Amino acid sequence: MSTDFWRDKRVFITGATGLLGGWLVQRLHEHGASIVCLIRKRRQTDELPRLMRTGLMDRLTFVQGDVEDRALLLRTLSEHNIETVFHVAAQAIVASANRDPISTFETNVRGTWNILEACRLSPSVRALLMASSDKAYGDQEVLPYTEDMPLQGRQPYEASKSCADLVTQSYAHTFGLPAAITRCGNFFGGGDLNWNRVVPGTIRSIIRGERPVIRSDGQFVRDYFYIEDAAAAYMLLAERLMANPELKGLAFNFSNETQVTVLELVNLILRKMGSSLRPDVQNQPSKEIRNQFLSAERARRMLGWKPQFTLEEGLDRTIAWYREILIS
Repeated sequence: MSTDFWRDKRVFITGATGLLGGWLVQRLHEHGASIVCLIRKRRQTDELPRLMRTGLMDRLTFVQGDVEDRALLLRTLSEHNIETVFHVAAQAIVASANRDPISTFETNVRGTWNILEACRLSPSVRALLMASSDKAYGDQEVLPYTEDMPLQGRQPYEASKSCADLVTQSYAHTFGLPAAITRCGNFFGGGDLNWNRVVPGTIRSIIRGERPVIRSDGQFVRDYFYIEDAAAAYMLLAERLMANPELKGLAFNFSNETQVTVLELVNLILRKMGSSLRPDVQNQPSKEIRNQFLSAERARRMLGWKPQFTLEEGLDRTIAWYREILIS
């Protein structure tokens, strides 16, 4: 990735206060981009402290609103002459999607077609990256997931990502919208304050001297993708997309291609933190897919991409971040 490519580039980020969005803000600012962030009205007081930790509050432009407001999105892109859009806003919690599927579909599907339509009508936009997920593939007989597999999510969160992914492909192929799609596994890294997720929840429990809880039987296999690698991958794909229109409409898996079970991951964190605690494996029934992991061969071949961190290196940096925040 070019060191000065992003200098003065006008960038719009939805979901800027989330885990991925926050790291994108930080990296893009470090590379000199001019950044506009979408902040939800109803939760702005909860979200802003995450951005305040980056020390960038006075250097960003904030727009209050939701991805469901198409007129606001179009106006924002026009007024700020936006060149690149990172659409990473989503309702990303599987349990919440099962409790409130309509809200999940409104945010993840309607929000996506709204940003796509706003980009279609904005002549300044040169690249749009839409965050899909490995969950969009649903349950497949053959693994790892590759980009040519059908999208067949069944549960509400999975289905919402399948739909948003397909709508993005439709806009790229029908209208020539310069859009590309990312499909990643489970993000982890400093800044994730959703303690129900396995990595931050495990680290916090160990710091508190409590046994980390595994709600399943611990044998679900997943990709765990370090968040700094994810932010760098998004920026690389956007840069390549602006240079090569043939990438529009394509999806790219990003993964370090190291698959572990939940139990293996928790035990690895315990060892790294020097803890003798044992996981509390609750073995609660779950409707989630047991095995999900990705091939990143297309990204390596077409983008020249490779992860900068191994799983263990990412965990080391993540543990250090939480120790500083939770202990200091």
